[in-house]
Amino acid sequence: MLNSVPPVTRALIFINVLVFAAERLLGDNLTLRLALWPMQSAPLSDSLFSFQPWQLLTYGFVHAGTWHLFVNMFAVYMFGGQLEQLWGPKRYLNLYLLSVIVAGVAQLIVAGFAAVEPYPTVGASGGIFGLLLAYAMYFPRRTVVLLIPPIPMPAWLFVTLYGTLELYLGVTGTEAGVAHFAHLGGMAGAWLMIRYWRGQPPFRRR
Repeated sequence: MLNSVPPVTRALIFINVLVFAAERLLGDNLTLRLALWPMQSAPLSDSLFSFQPWQLLTYGFVHAGTWHLFVNMFAVYMFGGQLEQLWGPKRYLNLYLLSVIVAGVAQLIVAGFAAVEPYPTVGASGGIFGLLLAYAMYFPRRTVVLLIPPIPMPAWLFVTLYGTLELYLGVTGTEAGVAHFAHLGGMAGAWLMIRYWRGQPPFRRR
């Protein structure tokens, strides 16, 4: 099945699975070094781990468990392959990685205002939410079926509802421990990249 998946999408899935296997083999020490820590983590926590710039990328390849990995990689498979075929490998990879980074920046900003004990962020969700937004922008009328419950709806509606839910959960603090604003940051990163490609504000027409 993976042989039919475009190369960058296949590579992203492989790297995430490989890192997850390394996490299981080497233990929490690797996970915590690759995870994204808040900038204030060192002075406020007794943890040996603290924010490092490279974590803005590496956290997107670390996962908290098998189900976390499966759901994220299934989303990469479902949405990423079609976008890679549309844009080509270079643009696709640029959008994915920018979504991961902008999601990480959003998480750092929110964590900077949060009066809670610093905790690490992991997962490819920032990149995936970027792919979801891009999919809805380029294929708005294609049908997307939720896993739970299995309700079909057009992509534009699915992403609009999902984004609205993430905003609500983030503002209300519901479902603590989930980086809702990082998810929205991933969407923002993809939106900015697409606007840049199209020469639309805030970017100049190329």
